[in-house]
Amino acid sequence: MPRRPHVHPELDNPEVGAPFFSTWKVGTPLRQRQTVDAVAATWKRRPWPAEGLLGYHVYTGLDGSTLLHYSQWADEQAYEAFVRTQRQERVDEIDTAVPGIERQWLGRYRRYRSLTRDEAPVPGCVVIVDIEFDGPDPDRQRAWVDAVVEALESEPTPHPGGISAHFHLSTDGTRVLNYAEWETAQAHIDALAAPGDGIGTPGAREQWERVQTWPGLKGSTVSRYSHALGLVPE
Repeated sequence: MPRRPHVHPELDNPEVGAPFFSTWKVGTPLRQRQTVDAVAATWKRRPWPAEGLLGYHVYTGLDGSTLLHYSQWADEQAYEAFVRTQRQERVDEIDTAVPGIERQWLGRYRRYRSLTRDEAPVPGCVVIVDIEFDGPDPDRQRAWVDAVVEALESEPTPHPGGISAHFHLSTDGTRVLNYAEWETAQAHIDALAAPGDGIGTPGAREQWERVQTWPGLKGSTVSRYSHALGLVPE
């Protein structure tokens, strides 16, 4: 039986070889809560599905409509075995409890780099920054993340409220996902609203402009979430 911890996941766990992210659209805050409860009940009634699943976390979008799912797999083979033998029955039970869920996408990633504040507090908000490039290029993925880290580290006065940034590279070479932890959603909103159109303080503006005008950068989205459910093996 899975345990339901209140703690957030350990993003830099070296045993996680295949972190997966997905989003569901459920429509309303009420349906968000109902879906989280349905996920918890469905998993509680069954044994932990695989030794290769190290953790499964669900987040409610602050837009009142979406859910984010973050699963930590040892490798992709463990996930594929789960899909073949156990996933569908869990999906069916959740869909019976909350009909009409739209499963929008599933992204397969590898964590590349992480930055974490010393003595970090428990996050009050998780910010997902999804970056898309115009084609597959693993070297470009890594170079862009390195440039972001350089910009972050060059900030003379970092915005208050930031806790961590965990950069993941999609296995198809086209995307970067930053799982960023903040003390509050308002702290992140205030950082984006700061002078400079959210591209950093004057001391780091050149580095941020380089990041935002990177060749082949197609677009980005920013979404905010609250951690709602954590499942780990006993």
